[in-house]
Amino acid sequence: MNLSNLNLADLKSLADDITKEISIREQDEVMKARERILEIAQSVGMPLSDLLASKQRKETNATKRVAVKYRDPNDSKKVWTGRGRKPSWIIDLEKSGKIESALV
Repeated sequence: MNLSNLNLADLKSLADDITKEISIREQDEVMKARERILEIAQSVGMPLSDLLASKQRKETNATKRVAVKYRDPNDSKKVWTGRGRKPSWIIDLEKSGKIESALV
C-alpha cells in the first residue's frame, strides 16, 4: 500500500481502522490463550484456580525482622541491628573502645 497517495483524512481514517483492528486481534489472542490454559488445566485434572494459586507465600523483605546485634549496656531498651545509620550511643562506644560490650 502506497501511503503517499492518500490525503490526510484518508490517513486518519486508516489509522483509526488500524487501531480498531489491533484491539480486535488482541482480544482474539487473549481468548485463544485462555482456551489453551483451560485445556492444560483440564489435561492435568486440576481446577484452574489450583494451578494459579501460590502454594508458598514468599516473605517480602519489608516483613522480615532483622536480629538485634547491639544493645546499649547502659540502657537495654536501645538496640541496633547493624543496618542503617549508627546510633549516637554506638558511636560513643566505638570512640571509647567498648563496642564489644554492646554485642548481643
